[in-house]
Amino acid sequence: MCGIVGCIVAKGNVAPIIFECLKRLEYRGYDSAGIATIHEGRILVRKDAGKLSEIDAKLDLKGLPGSIGIGHTRWATHGAPSQANAHPHLDGSGTIAVVHNGIIENFMELKRELLELGHTFRSKTDTEVVAHLIQEMMKKGMDILTATAETLRKVKGSYSLAIIHTGTPDRVILARNESPLIIGIGEGFMFAASDAAAFLPYTDKAVYLENGEVAVLKIDEYKIFKIDDLRSVNRSHVVLKWTVEEAQKAGFPHYTLKEIYEQAQTVREALRLQLTYVDLVVELLDRGRDVFLLGAGTSYHACLAGSYIFSKLARLSAYPVIASEFVENYGSSIGVDTVILAVSQSGETIDVLNALEYARLRAATILGLTNVVGSTLTRISRAYVLQNSGPEIGVAATKTFTSQLTALMFLALRLARKRGKVSQAEMDALQEDLSNLPSLVNKVVKDSEPIVKEIAKQLSNAELLLFLGRGISYATALEGRLKVMELSYIPCIAYPAGESKHGPISIIEEGQPVFFVAPRDETRRYIIGNVMEMKARGARAIITCERDDDELQGLADISIPMPPTNPLLSPILYTIPYQLLAYYLALERGNDPDKPRNLAKSVTVL
Repeated sequence: MCGIVGCIVAKGNVAPIIFECLKRLEYRGYDSAGIATIHEGRILVRKDAGKLSEIDAKLDLKGLPGSIGIGHTRWATHGAPSQANAHPHLDGSGTIAVVHNGIIENFMELKRELLELGHTFRSKTDTEVVAHLIQEMMKKGMDILTATAETLRKVKGSYSLAIIHTGTPDRVILARNESPLIIGIGEGFMFAASDAAAFLPYTDKAVYLENGEVAVLKIDEYKIFKIDDLRSVNRSHVVLKWTVEEAQKAGFPHYTLKEIYEQAQTVREALRLQLTYVDLVVELLDRGRDVFLLGAGTSYHACLAGSYIFSKLARLSAYPVIASEFVENYGSSIGVDTVILAVSQSGETIDVLNALEYARLRAATILGLTNVVGSTLTRISRAYVLQNSGPEIGVAATKTFTSQLTALMFLALRLARKRGKVSQAEMDALQEDLSNLPSLVNKVVKDSEPIVKEIAKQLSNAELLLFLGRGISYATALEGRLKVMELSYIPCIAYPAGESKHGPISIIEEGQPVFFVAPRDETRRYIIGNVMEMKARGARAIITCERDDDELQGLADISIPMPPTNPLLSPILYTIPYQLLAYYLALERGNDPDKPRNLAKSVTVL
């Protein structure tokens, strides 16, 4: 998730305005930034790695001349943060500049085609391909709008784009597919931005572009067209009633809730892993004699779920280990045949890095799954993949967890294909399940929220909450417990349901809330017995299960209905109601869900 801005002003220079807009978008990305303007027939670019204010102090971003320009603040998905990889990106002639939010899935294929045509690339980003493709189309006599549309017909993936061209120095070309893009209308100026927070101090009149649309922005007008055939689209503006802070949160009261709602999109982006890197990770996993999945906190829960997924799909025994326990538990057995896939949102978690340093010195193969390009994990890994979640502002991990699970499922499926462990029919069914996942995530968030809000009201004064699950759902129970404990401060326990008779059952009294994670899988008949055992002792059973599972619905004091899905994908969906429960319990108890006490986003000290 990055922030893009386009702006045209009737008088004066546009760079100071773009700079202020980018400051309001820095929550969308802050590893690099840049601005490009058109002045005296040339495109001028200033950009670098680092935070916006640091780059301005070094390069004077605000000092760029010109009345039209584009800007970008980046969260890297392709290419580590550097001056070369920072946006804006130019074509080979230096007459086209592009800024981009999103992921171009087929950029490597397109880049190979362009290299064969003699193009030279300056960066390792997916975005630069767009500028060169537009250049190639314009060589055929197309104008900038037609060339952009023709380019985007070849592109697969998500994007919001702002493009300027020296041949048309009075306009910004815009395009959108899946990544947000909004036009802001003013007197003597026009804006485009990833969200309205960028331009709200200047205007409250906004026009939302929709998927598959391209637009031309000029000082006194905007025109919208369909990318497919360039037919015209009529759309009037709306008047926004948000403050800048509300706009940054997309109208949500807290970043945590906004990020819970973003999971449909972040799961979709997590499915856009580059196959070249995925297959390298898969190849190295396949070679390992001993394979460990290493993480801390929420990332450990993703590892635990991942161990079930790798075992079920690829017949790979991958041992999930809490990073801080790794050296003591397994240090003496680490060697050249050991492969470690480390999972870390930040790529900087100190317990993870300490364990990896120990293993690296003993010749183990280090692999990474992270959200941050250029992090220490990406630098020390032999190969890594990115989960593509974008920045997460809320301290409690939500969208980053579901993205990690999605990426692990993707890796396991590729490994299963390589090993020949699943039939083509099974593979096709799993691929369809994955493609349906974003829409199911969206449905679960919306459908479960009103039920969970009511549960939170009823449990706001609870003294203890118990979470039970079997098989892969034990990982869901652990993550649900962690989210609720982090945000509500209510003591919580999570156990494998099969172990509930070894301790947890002793604390059950009349009315004690017990959450059961119960998808329709091979453990279902056993968890029904666990539900009955707990209810016989007075427990209040709150069951998350499929909406048409009449037996479990009938046993529940409260049920949270879920759509049918492949059981291996259930942690992605079934965790969401517990994220919402944690959020609404925090509100009921007067806590700030974005900043829970005593917690940090990334644990970088021992």
